[in-house]
Amino acid sequence: MTNNNKTTFLIKRLIIKRIYTIILCIEKYGMKKKAIILLSGGLDSTTCAAIAKDQGFELIGLTVNYGQNHAFELKASKKVANHYNIDQHSIIDIDLAQFGGSALTSNKIKIPSGRRMSEMNDIPATYVPARNTIFLSIALAKAETVNSFDIFIGVNAIDYSGYPDCRPVFIAEFEKLANLATKEAVQNKGSYKIHTPLIALSKAEIIKKGISLEVDYSITSSCYKPNKYGNPCGFCDACILRKKGFENAGFKDPLDYQ
Repeated sequence: MTNNNKTTFLIKRLIIKRIYTIILCIEKYGMKKKAIILLSGGLDSTTCAAIAKDQGFELIGLTVNYGQNHAFELKASKKVANHYNIDQHSIIDIDLAQFGGSALTSNKIKIPSGRRMSEMNDIPATYVPARNTIFLSIALAKAETVNSFDIFIGVNAIDYSGYPDCRPVFIAEFEKLANLATKEAVQNKGSYKIHTPLIALSKAEIIKKGISLEVDYSITSSCYKPNKYGNPCGFCDACILRKKGFENAGFKDPLDYQ
């Protein structure tokens, strides 16, 4: 065997050993599971992303530009995606503003302002008809195309504004739908799971969890009426819940309010 042939043989042998080692590692430790994360750019979805990342998921981000007046949150979602190295981050355009029916998509409906926490027990004008149903449907479609069976959404049923599509019963029923309505599920290739790690936490508990995971809340946006620079108003329901959450958690909100 010539020197060249010996060198070629050794290189091939080394490559085969490396490939074998990689296969053994994959079999032993498994590859990272993919998960779809719905990113609004807000406090809750950012904390949810941190939790999913901490659980070892490879995240695929989805943000929906649904015609919301507070479109600054789209910029925040990009910052969050960059912060967590979410390379696959898509912003999907669906114009729900053409339907109206919400203070978040129409200039004809007033956004509630200055309400006390005790007054936030109804379904407010900021409710967007079927929003989470639409968001989860888009996430489900994306999940099926990338062989993922895990979807994360930062809904909360404790300190929230009374939205019906943030309740545990809604999430449970949508999960049933996901496993009835998809090719991957009905062919028994997997079972879809809607992850809602924040659903039973208070806003303060969510913030404490985020702080423990080193979430940078300065890049988030929660306000329904931010100014052109993204500074929150301090008086809409989202701002009130956020401010109270930081106060109860014992941390300072890094955002500069108007």
